[in-house]
Amino acid sequence: MADIAANRHTNIFNDVILTDAQIETYREQGYLNIGRTLTDLGLKTAREEIMQAWNAEKQAFDPEKTWLQNALLSDIHHHSDVVRRYYFSGPLVKVAQQVIGPNIKAATSQLTFKLRGNTQPFAWHQDNTYGEIDPYNAISSLTALDDADEENGCLLLVPGSHKEGQRYWSDRNRPVALDVDDCDAVPMPMKAGECLFFHCHMLHKSQGNQSKNRDRRILFLRFADADAVEVCNDRRPRLGRLLCGRTKFPEVEAYEADLPLQ
Repeated sequence: MADIAANRHTNIFNDVILTDAQIETYREQGYLNIGRTLTDLGLKTAREEIMQAWNAEKQAFDPEKTWLQNALLSDIHHHSDVVRRYYFSGPLVKVAQQVIGPNIKAATSQLTFKLRGNTQPFAWHQDNTYGEIDPYNAISSLTALDDADEENGCLLLVPGSHKEGQRYWSDRNRPVALDVDDCDAVPMPMKAGECLFFHCHMLHKSQGNQSKNRDRRILFLRFADADAVEVCNDRRPRLGRLLCGRTKFPEVEAYEADLPLQ
């Protein structure tokens, strides 16, 4: 059993408790911007630690490389103490408890960067298209490390589309590109340090970074019910650090248990 203590890192991130009205908005719209979750110090420190990890693994944007090579770095909580604390005991854990339930595990941590020069778009998809997780109440979160707008590739989503349920993509030889009317898209500009979270069935995409002098760096974290399973993996449990509550799976109980929550 795991439980998160009160926020011991108030100099790094801000506590968030959703109001009933915010929860209702999330239920109806499928997303919510919860404002600044990183303090100025937290943002500065996160950027420093994240960029040290990024620069050790990646290089400048190369148009000959794939999107994964140019834009993604997984398990960033293994490389940044601030990210680990934010991921394991930060405000998003409490948010996840409010919209998912009392038993929460970490499901994904990664960087999704669109550095200046990276004009590659990322097509319409649901996050649950990539590794279907059941129950269907997982949430994804984007914490902005830079101001993000349409010029440098902010998120676009379709409000309320989570109510349509799971969408499937059968062509394993091509990247996921769901059929969505662009007229329904709403841009989600963000200020650095802000956090947006959304339902696992939310339809979303992003355009390329057209800015000549601005990056668009995002910390992507995903949270799920502690007993969530991977549908296409023989319904084995999705492995992730147990953050609060209980799980029926001993492998989840043991996963990354050596990493401190605080």
